[in-house]
Amino acid sequence: MKADRILILTASIGSGHIKAAEAVAKEMQRQLPEAVLTTVDFMARDTAWLHWLMKKIYLVMLAFVPNLYDVFYKVSGGAASGSLVQSAFAAVMQPVVKRLIRRYEPTAIICTHPFPEGAVSLWKRRQHSQLPLAVVMTDYSLHQIWLYPQVDQYFMATAAMQAEMTACGFAAETLQATGIPVDSNLRSLPPKAELRQRFSLPLEQPTVLLMGGGLGLGGIQATLQALEKLPQQLTLLVIAGRNARLLNEVRAFARTSHHLVKLWGYTDKAHELMRAADLLITKPGALTISEAFVLGLPMLLHDPIPGPETENAVYATRHGAAVWLHPGEKLAPAVQELFAEGCLQAMSERALACARPEAAQKIACAIAAFIQADSGQ
Repeated sequence: MKADRILILTASIGSGHIKAAEAVAKEMQRQLPEAVLTTVDFMARDTAWLHWLMKKIYLVMLAFVPNLYDVFYKVSGGAASGSLVQSAFAAVMQPVVKRLIRRYEPTAIICTHPFPEGAVSLWKRRQHSQLPLAVVMTDYSLHQIWLYPQVDQYFMATAAMQAEMTACGFAAETLQATGIPVDSNLRSLPPKAELRQRFSLPLEQPTVLLMGGGLGLGGIQATLQALEKLPQQLTLLVIAGRNARLLNEVRAFARTSHHLVKLWGYTDKAHELMRAADLLITKPGALTISEAFVLGLPMLLHDPIPGPETENAVYATRHGAAVWLHPGEKLAPAVQELFAEGCLQAMSERALACARPEAAQKIACAIAAFIQADSGQ
């Protein structure tokens, strides 16, 4: 009997969809060790030039007119208008899916982004195909752009999202509220004190991690300037990602700051730095929030991308794991208050209460069982 061939389609629009795909792929390989797993970035230049160009336009849009994305998010969230947007994207991207399916001949497809999901759904409808399609949703709120026919399994962050989908008419047996998948290694990181020693950090000094994803977004330079106003010395850990300009700016800041500043570019040490920190200051990406939940890391959230990141911020703050800094609110006093009033321990406990460290394993188990049942094994 031939080994299963599983195609995982993701999108490098932010790092969250890629991270979710990696976490699921890792667990799928454990569940089906003989399977051939292939992960494809649907928005990479070598996958489709047009998709790559759309991503570049999207990033420019976020930099200069973020409210335009908010309009798109709201318009595409309606049932009628959302279906039109979905159909347009699916039609444009469906030829690439057709090519990928012809190349890899998968026995199942997993999507961690709605663009390839829509294209695969359209391909299945046109081909009258029963090819198993599983979708891992990477938001903390339900949006029309994720909802397509021809999807055999949906995995979402919360029971509330599952209930919404049931109310929309989706079959209950296709829905599982597993949480958002994170790397299983998060559960086996060394203790905070050990990691601080490893990174040559003061053991008792308050430690703040600043990060803005692989692109180093999120106003890190402005955050550093605000933190400089605090009289108490902090240890500031900064992940600048692939943002060369930000790297140079942080180096210049570190030379004159009264805080201890440690700087990384694009790094595979992000999880260890999260474990070493007392507080995370970041944009509210869903995967970042999910990882912080598992690590019990309190968050100060700011500058969400209008739309899904706003909903992520609402979720984390509503559950007491984060403070959301709204426009006009001062960052430095908020940080000072969090450290001075002993709020961080309670926030850490609430973050852990939201954690779903087993999400990737549950998703992989469910998909493996479905694939084996579908193939009659």
